Amino acid sequence: MSDIESAPSYSASPFAVPNVRGFVAFRVLFGARFYYPVFTIMFLDYGLSLEQFAILNTVWAFTIVGLEVPSGALADLFGRRILLLLASSLMVLEMALLCTVPLGRSSVVFIAFLLNRILSGAAEAAASGADEALAFDSVKQAGVHDAWPQVLEVVHRTQAIGLVIAMGVGAAVYDPDLMSNLFQTVGIALNWEQETTMRWPLFLNLVTALLAFAVAFRLTEPPIDSLEQEPAPGRISLAFSQTLRAGSWILHTPFALIVIAAGFAIDGIVRLVVTLSSEYFRVIGYPEASFGLIGAGLATMGIMVPKLARFLVEKRTPVFNLMLLGAVTWLSLVGVSWVVPITGLVFVILIFASMSFVQFFLSHYLNRIVDSGQRATVLSFRGLALNLAYGGLGLFYSLLVAVLRREREFTSTVGGNHHQEVFVDALAWFPWYFLASFIALLIFGGFHLRRCQECYRCG
Repeated sequence: MSDIESAPSYSASPFAVPNVRGFVAFRVLFGARFYYPVFTIMFLDYGLSLEQFAILNTVWAFTIVGLEVPSGALADLFGRRILLLLASSLMVLEMALLCTVPLGRSSVVFIAFLLNRILSGAAEAAASGADEALAFDSVKQAGVHDAWPQVLEVVHRTQAIGLVIAMGVGAAVYDPDLMSNLFQTVGIALNWEQETTMRWPLFLNLVTALLAFAVAFRLTEPPIDSLEQEPAPGRISLAFSQTLRAGSWILHTPFALIVIAAGFAIDGIVRLVVTLSSEYFRVIGYPEASFGLIGAGLATMGIMVPKLARFLVEKRTPVFNLMLLGAVTWLSLVGVSWVVPITGLVFVILIFASMSFVQFFLSHYLNRIVDSGQRATVLSFRGLALNLAYGGLGLFYSLLVAVLRREREFTSTVGGNHHQEVFVDALAWFPWYFLASFIALLIFGGFHLRRCQECYRCG
């Protein structure tokens, strides 16, 4: 019996499928991090250095790299719901750790953040691919899989709305002066300190982590080709071969290989700039109290971009979309490297837009061509590539900052740690790294384009 014949009776809307609604809610709760608008400065205010910050995020990315593909194979073989329950449980632990770590001892703080980054990376790896695969197969089972671009548009838009709220609230509660004034307006005479309020965004994320677990618990597992009636011990033995089979499929499917390679070339550098954005805002002259408003404004990219992205995947070829995205990304990085006071924000807006386009394009193009039996595993290879790029860039950035700092200290006749000067010097390397990697991508893609007819098709 086919998927459509055995599917439950739903209306033509994919949002009539309970798992799709759960997918949207899980994505919003799992991704709306209240500390994002103050991400860099939160690490620094806890007492960490810029180099430690870069190293910690490299550890985060490499944790995902190490666990991404195995988690995808396990999701395909044991079920995606189990992996989503694991992801939300790890999110609860990572948030609880930072909410309770004592301040004042730099070594203890660093170890706590190191554990946090490992737990966070494991959570991201467990969720990556599993949530999307569960939702897509639920839509497919309902017989409305052609509506997947519509689902992507709505989930990206809803995520953006959640992120707008989270970033605005997170930045506001992080500011001790704002919180003190707010409490005084309601008749509570309390003067909050930074050591207290910098934990508040984390407390809020602990709540959303618990809600994400509740949503994952209510999801149901759609039929998966690879599960069938295979007993659990047999599935464990299949995990390794499942991974090899999915990797081989990617290597022998030119379109999938080019799509993942494009994500590798673009996403890493874009995410690195996004990670450093709060420090960038400080350098170009914005007060910390404005970070929440800026972050909320930037998050609206996720509201506006999906509609345009949906138009591009339905009306333009993948090659056209790749070239457009590459041009916008490179021009944005050039603009960011200029560090223009105040108006430099425009280029960060374009960077956030590029990140949204990358996520939409990768999800659409890969889900369209992969079968359900290895969907989560293939999507995990996508996550592996993206986080390998991000982790490698994080390591490169930490080394670059160390070298540039020594150069500044050697050539300067004035004391100081030259923090902002080193930060600005490092930004100048970004557009040229991206240009080199994008040219390499085009050369790599050129060897595969002749046997990749999908690259020239719309939709």
